[in-house]
Order: sequence, then C-alpha cells, then structure tokens
Amino acid sequence: MEKIYYTDRLILKVLRPTHAQIVLDYFIRNNKFLQEWDPIKNDEFFTISYQKKILENELTKAKQGNMLRLWIMKKNDLQMSKVIGTIAFSNIVRGAFLSCYLGYRLDKDEINKGFITEALSKGINIMFKDYGLHRIEANIMPRNIRSIKVVKKLGFEKEGLSRKYLKINNKWEDHFHYVLLNDELE
Repeated sequence: MEKIYYTDRLILKVLRPTHAQIVLDYFIRNNKFLQEWDPIKNDEFFTISYQKKILENELTKAKQGNMLRLWIMKKNDLQMSKVIGTIAFSNIVRGAFLSCYLGYRLDKDEINKGFITEALSKGINIMFKDYGLHRIEANIMPRNIRSIKVVKKLGFEKEGLSRKYLKINNKWEDHFHYVLLNDELE
C-alpha cells in the first residue's frame, strides 16, 4: 500500500515499519514539546521495535479502510528522511455515520509556517472525495489556541465541550468538539 500525496511544499505519505527510525527520530526530537498535548508515553514507546509495531498496525488499519495516517515531509527533502509531523484520520465509520476523528502533530521547529494547515487541507480533501466521508471531528483542549486557529481556518465549527474527555499528560482534560461537514453529501 504505497500512498503518497503532494501539496505545494509537502509530501504526505503512509509509512511502513521500515520507516520506524525516522518516526522515532521525530518523537525523540519533539518529546518535550508534545508532552503538554499527548498522553504519557512509556520508555518502550521510544524504541524502534515499538514504532515498527505501531506502523504495522496503522498500515493494517489503512488497508482495511479504518484509518489513514499520513506522515509529513518537506518536498525539498528528496530522500524523505525527516518527518516534520503527521495527520491522522482514525475510527473511520461507514454506514449512516460516514465519519472519522482527526488528530495532528507538527515538529516544534516547523510551527507557524502554515505546514499543518496545508497538510490538513489535502487530508480533508482525501477524506471527503476519496473516502466519501460526511463528517470529520476534531477534539482540542481549550488552551491549545494554535490548534483551534487551524481548524477554524479550515472551516470547522465548534459543537460543544466534552468535559474530562482525554487523559493528557496524566490529567483528564476538557476538549472542545469541532466538526467539519462535507456539504457535497448533503
């Protein structure tokens, strides 16, 4: 399953277990930066073998149509040797719901350059056009102002607050619930 997409400045790619080292490098490089926004990770997470297992699991889910994680690299990285972020469309539900959850991360050194907005714009297009989904849901902590600005820029609307929604950095955190609808399916 070789899925590669391009934007003006980026390559978005489904990675295989053989790419575990560049994924691990990304997480090590951004460990402190991501701590505020992620669940606590154990030491095993920061191993090649663990990252291989995650990539293998995500590849299986992608083949089944249940998930699509695209790793972000810059187009000028011709060897595709450095990950600068990821976007993920998970828990894809078919039938009457036609929905998924959205998650994304960006390298600490690449924020405020428009990369995540560019990647998400392409990813949303893939979910709506290729996957035929009706709705994409993003849950964001109220203090994550940068992330809220991104989804608003992309047309997501706030539907409400989910209290103590996810355990982030060992604390149950409230999350705003944002939704983007595919108007073409109306």
